[in-house]
Amino acid sequence: MRKLIGATVGLLLITVAACKREQKAIERATVEEQPELAAMLEVADPKAGFQLIKGFYALEGNAWRWTAKNFSVVLRAPAAASQKGATLRLKLNIPEAIVAKLGAMTLSAEAGGVPLPAEKFAQAGDYEYVRAVPASAFKGPSLTVNFALDKALPPGEVDRRELGVIVTMVGLEPK
Repeated sequence: MRKLIGATVGLLLITVAACKREQKAIERATVEEQPELAAMLEVADPKAGFQLIKGFYALEGNAWRWTAKNFSVVLRAPAAASQKGATLRLKLNIPEAIVAKLGAMTLSAEAGGVPLPAEKFAQAGDYEYVRAVPASAFKGPSLTVNFALDKALPPGEVDRRELGVIVTMVGLEPK
């Protein structure tokens, strides 16, 4: 009986210790679990998580997600995008604490392997990165968009994540 109690307590301690692991960027879900792709994503939508394929952290405040320095999404191509192209929209926030430590930041992107113009953000605040994506970037029913910041806050003692910007929405609109 004592061995059973000891084993149960030991298992409980291991389980509790495993719950204290640091947060890691979201990894891609398996193909069997994936619902249909969306062209526009509110990052707070629980169904959107599998499309945030790299560099996004867990949902915070039921509304937004921190990114790492490099982050990627996969989006459904809007109708006729392979003929007309589309418009990429990314709603983001750069907190004052990030600007105070890092100064101005530059965000660049590439969609379907096609580089898009970068944008420099010198002040804290809410922004929308909007770029035309040419028809040549669309080679199938979906499009992977890779974003890159020129700098990010490195992991520290208080937060062990690399912190880039806060994102609330990303998507493609038809032209």
